Amino acid sequence: MAIPLPASTEEHRALDALSPREIVAELDRHVIGQAAAKRAVAIALRNRVRRQRLPPEQAADITPKNILMIGPTGVGKTEIARRLARLSGSPFVKVEASKFTEVGYVGRDVDSIVRDLVESAIDMVRRERTTEIRKKADDHVEERLLDLLLPPPAPRPASSGEGGPEPAPPSRDTARSTRDKLRDQLRAGLLDSRTVEVDVPEKGFSGLQVLTNQGVEEMDLNLREMLPGLFGARAKRRALPVSEAREILRQDEEARLVDRDLVARTALERVQSSGIVFLDEIDKIAGRESGRGPDISREGVQRDLLPIVEGTTVSTKHGPVRTDHILFIAAGAFHVSKPSDLIPEMQGRFPIRVELSSLGVEDFVRILTEPKSALVGQYQALLSTEGVDLRFTPEAIRELARMATEVNQSAENIGARRLATVLETVLDLVSFEAGEGLRGPVVIDADEVRRKLEPLVRDQDLSRFIL
Repeated sequence: MAIPLPASTEEHRALDALSPREIVAELDRHVIGQAAAKRAVAIALRNRVRRQRLPPEQAADITPKNILMIGPTGVGKTEIARRLARLSGSPFVKVEASKFTEVGYVGRDVDSIVRDLVESAIDMVRRERTTEIRKKADDHVEERLLDLLLPPPAPRPASSGEGGPEPAPPSRDTARSTRDKLRDQLRAGLLDSRTVEVDVPEKGFSGLQVLTNQGVEEMDLNLREMLPGLFGARAKRRALPVSEAREILRQDEEARLVDRDLVARTALERVQSSGIVFLDEIDKIAGRESGRGPDISREGVQRDLLPIVEGTTVSTKHGPVRTDHILFIAAGAFHVSKPSDLIPEMQGRFPIRVELSSLGVEDFVRILTEPKSALVGQYQALLSTEGVDLRFTPEAIRELARMATEVNQSAENIGARRLATVLETVLDLVSFEAGEGLRGPVVIDADEVRRKLEPLVRDQDLSRFIL
């Protein structure tokens, strides 16, 4: 699944200006603890900047040092990689190794990792280009709307010399004055309810799935480009309010102004120089060959992944992509298997290994309150839309963290994901009644947390199903 992650202006500084220490500080705003993992990804990201400063012939020989994260679920492995990609503005894709099978078995082809990464980069670059031409597109849309609201006068027919004098057409100054008045009204939103006729493109058949020897794989055969006469884009004229027509015309203008070939070339360059692949659940394919059973397929997936991680050329519909300088971050819990169960070639392609520790009460307290997108702040923002001023006492925060830790120890350890479950249980009644009779300040204290959670925590059978 491709996850496009553009860097927002308030989070993103020039990558050249960020030292590894500053990259770690940025990651600290969103992920609690796991200092070793943050240091590893910060160094890897900074090494990319250092490589770009080298002469091309020397930079070509320097490949990224891929990272293997080892730790239980819910401790921040995925979030660290996701935030790293957002911080650097790099194309990013998260894939699960267990979805792939070796060639000859039914499953996804490993080359689809690179294709998904390219599509992520295409979306990212297209958004950037669209932002750059937004003002120009809006100007064009305004002129087209004015043409629809005030059609230009029809050309005068040739005079036959009979009859009385023809009425004089409006002067240019008068037409310009009328158009300027309409422009002011359009910008003020006074004409949004007026109806105009626009051509609305119809969604048609654009792709084809082909059965290959790797399974059902999307080949992205764009029939519109291959047979434009047969599968040309069709449009239907519809009467729409100006407010809706403006958006349709804006999309049309943006498609005209954005150079698709330039977007594709830029995206391919960005993938090859700064792409990041997060390979999750790599422990699920760790297993040495035993001659029979699923181990053959697991080792086969590793051998299929190996060329991409080592560096190869993958064909995509936008052009060939070299994977030599794509950064691969693999992660797994390794409860049953261990990193040494990977084939030696795969182990050698992940030279940096970091172990992420399990989270305790103090970590949960910080996770609930410190990050920019802390869970407590999210619930407060949601309920504030209903007029509820939600507050947690410090004792309640600590009690939530203690209960979550206790459930993780007695049941399956799912890390910080447990916090969302216990918060939902504690705030169930508040969330249900908000917007009806419940308004104003609502204070959650430690007694309220214990009253809601202790019966469930004590009963292990209930906690396994509810918490």
